[in-house]
Amino acid sequence: MSDGAAIAPALDQIVSLLAPPLCAACGDRRELDHVLCERCNGELASSPIVIEPGPHGVDLAVSASPFDGVARRVVIGLKYARRLALARVAAEAMLRALPTRLRAGPGREPKGPALAIVPVPAGPWRWRWRGFDPAEEIALALAETAGWPLEPCLRRGRGPRQVGRNRWDRLADPPCVWLEEEPPGSALLVDDVWTTGATLSACARALRSGGCRHVVALTLARTV
Repeated sequence: MSDGAAIAPALDQIVSLLAPPLCAACGDRRELDHVLCERCNGELASSPIVIEPGPHGVDLAVSASPFDGVARRVVIGLKYARRLALARVAAEAMLRALPTRLRAGPGREPKGPALAIVPVPAGPWRWRWRGFDPAEEIALALAETAGWPLEPCLRRGRGPRQVGRNRWDRLADPPCVWLEEEPPGSALLVDDVWTTGATLSACARALRSGGCRHVVALTLARTV
C-alpha cells in the first residue's frame, strides 16, 4: 500500500471528527459514505409506494413515497437547497419502487418494453435561476444506476409556474411541452413530484405525438 493510500482514510477520520457529516434530510449525524442518516434511509426505504393508472397519456404512474416525511425533505433539499447528492438518493428509491417487471440493473433487461429515461423538462427561466434541473439530475443518476439510456428529448416553453397554483388552474392551463428530438419507443418519464398530473400529461402527449407507444411516469413523491 502506498503512503498516499494509507493517509487518505486517516484524513477522512480527522475531518469527520472536526466537522461531523450531517444528514442531507434531517441534519443529524450520518456515516461518512452516506448522504442520509440511518433513520432517514430506513424511513425512505419503508415508505408506501404509490402506483396508480397514470394521468391522460401515461400508462402507469409510480411514486416511491407520498409527499411527506423524508421524501418531502429530499425534494426540498435538492430543489431549493441545491444538495445535488440527493438526486442519487431519489433515483435509488425510485428504482426500488418500480414494479419488478419494469425494474432492471446493469446488464439486466426489464421484462417488457425496453425503457429509455426521459426527464420532465424545466421551464427555461427556472433552469437559469437554479443553474440545474432537479428532474434531469435524478434522471442522470437513475440512468447510471439502472443502465438504461437517457434521452432528454423534451423541451418546455415559458409559462406560469405550476408550484403554488391550485389544481384547476394547473389542469386548465398545462405547460407547453414539445419534442426537440425523436422520442424512444417506450419512455420512463422522470420527475421529482407528481401533483395533478398536468405536466406529466403534457409530456406524454408530446412523446406520443412523435411515435412513443408506452409511457411510464416515475417520481419520488406523490402529493395526496
